[in-house]
Amino acid sequence: MTNDSNPQFGFDHEKLDVYRLELAFLAWVTPLLHEVRNTAAGFHREVCDQLDRASLSALLNTAEGNSKRQGQQRAKFFDDARGSAVECAACLDALVAKRLTGSESVLEGKAMLVRVVAMLTKLVERFDAANRLKEDETPYLVQPSILPPDTRPRSPSRPSSSNFIEDEDEHEHENENEHENEDEDKHEVRGGENK
Repeated sequence: MTNDSNPQFGFDHEKLDVYRLELAFLAWVTPLLHEVRNTAAGFHREVCDQLDRASLSALLNTAEGNSKRQGQQRAKFFDDARGSAVECAACLDALVAKRLTGSESVLEGKAMLVRVVAMLTKLVERFDAANRLKEDETPYLVQPSILPPDTRPRSPSRPSSSNFIEDEDEHEHENENEHENEDEDKHEVRGGENK
């Protein structure tokens, strides 16, 4: 039993506003579950059982998450609690869709769940962000002049076809010059042998 007038008693999770709001939702939804179970025999079973489990799961995951020492573990439990709270909202929608209750009768509960989800989202972000390593978003600039020649980026522009023709002509002239030089070398060698 908690004693609100003496804060030294109780657990840390009991001090969380979200935990107290989840308890308020649990207290709100219990009479609704009894009402639905009493009016629609058998037809309500899955939705009511799921709503009962999800509301309890949100509460328990919040309490357990608050007891964890590592931020990432805390974030995981708060995230699970948030998922259970969203599941509760879906179950309330299902009760209305199955005509087991009116849409007006779930408004107060859904308003509580919106607040629960918002609070849990902030807790998830707080404890999850504390454990993420973030890298500066500064772009990496590489200067081509410091790269080895074989890894330098190639020029995006392609040479025109006339440049290819000129290059081929120059290459052919170089080959002709090489053949002429080889012929001259052969003549000099033969001439030297005759002497």
